[in-house]
Amino acid sequence: MTPNALRIEEAMSRSSPLARLQHLLKESEARLAVVRSVVPSALGPHLKAGPLDEEGWTLLVANAAVASKLRQLMPRLEEALRARGLQVTSIRLRVR
Repeated sequence: MTPNALRIEEAMSRSSPLARLQHLLKESEARLAVVRSVVPSALGPHLKAGPLDEEGWTLLVANAAVASKLRQLMPRLEEALRARGLQVTSIRLRVR
């Protein structure tokens, strides 16, 4: 490492846009943890945290069958997120 090089964590904390991105990534991961805690355990490995923005949160799913089951569970997911104090505007499902 060169003498003037910054560690990635330090660089991210010094830059407002990067700090915001890091915050959004942590929020998205927190939402994923809540969702995994309320869905059947067989579905958990097929989920990934996606982007979080002003319009909502995207949950990435492995296939259409997982997406279909999550659509059925959507009220439960939204309720669990609200119970943990996480704002829910919308949850978008995207097959990856």
